[in-house]
Amino acid sequence: MTRPPQQMAPEQMAIAMGLDIPDFDTTGYYGADYGTMKPFHRMGNLLFLSGHVGQKPDGTVMGGRLGDTLGTAEGYAAARVCGQNLLGGIRQAVGSLDQVRSIVRTLNFVVCTPGFTEVHKVSSGLSDLLVEVFGPERGLGGRATIGVTALAQGHCFETWATIELEP
Repeated sequence: MTRPPQQMAPEQMAIAMGLDIPDFDTTGYYGADYGTMKPFHRMGNLLFLSGHVGQKPDGTVMGGRLGDTLGTAEGYAAARVCGQNLLGGIRQAVGSLDQVRSIVRTLNFVVCTPGFTEVHKVSSGLSDLLVEVFGPERGLGGRATIGVTALAQGHCFETWATIELEP
């Protein structure tokens, strides 16, 4: 019987993938620009992350409205950038992606027209990235996606996440 190949440690995988993960210890958590909040809250082995969006490292907002100015592929790309920012949030909170035991859940918001019904495909940009970095056992969590009319500063995608950490 053959065993499946060993998944790289998440930090190694992120490097191998060439991900541009922000260092919020250096730059500060950008969420503070959107209102009064803290970036994360840890309770035992659970980490609750505040909202993360598809903001590029240079500050560019990945914005627009799905079903109007953006297509599903562009929303998927924004969700992937959001995922890189979420990884930065994990690092800020616990120091290393290797501390993640599992993604418990994400709650995703997609700015879209009333007739746009592919919000789930947009959210897969985030989910796919988490599975690539953490592997299917740790990286695939529960998920809900909601279509909304607006997000702060015109972003088209935002997520909240709950993460289980190693003890």
